[in-house]
Amino acid sequence: MIIHPIAPVYDENSKLLILGSFPSVKSREACFFYGHPQNRFWKLLASIFEDDVPETIEDKRAFLLRHNIAVWDVIKSCDITGSSDASIKNVVPNDLSIILNTANIRNIYVNGKTAYKYYEKYTKKLLGRDAICLPSTSPANAAWNMDRLKSEWKQIKDQCK
Repeated sequence: MIIHPIAPVYDENSKLLILGSFPSVKSREACFFYGHPQNRFWKLLASIFEDDVPETIEDKRAFLLRHNIAVWDVIKSCDITGSSDASIKNVVPNDLSIILNTANIRNIYVNGKTAYKYYEKYTKKLLGRDAICLPSTSPANAAWNMDRLKSEWKQIKDQCK
């Protein structure tokens, strides 16, 4: 059983919540979200918000808060082999109420189908809120190039104002 090692990023000004499934090995090593150098999350958000790509953890945290974005993952702990979503078992979901009780979150987005599957299974009924599934920024989602990702993900920008 691996316990999620990264604290959520949010503050009282957060307007939307982006949830992944569970941090990859690289993210766990980096101690921050989307730590794999090939993951397109940070480049994609920088492009959507016409901002610089954040490099350090401090830059990434400041970027999210500056754009009123909260980030966390659906899963608090699970059994997982490496970073393989297909291997996830024995899921314990995160308690998202700590974010939702602090910030006026307009929409909840999930980064990819695995996060969506676990949100639907464990979290939706607790919160009574739907999540919007966006295509994964993972390098494993090679069918989606940056232009296609941006065309889907750009909807988040209006939620952040």
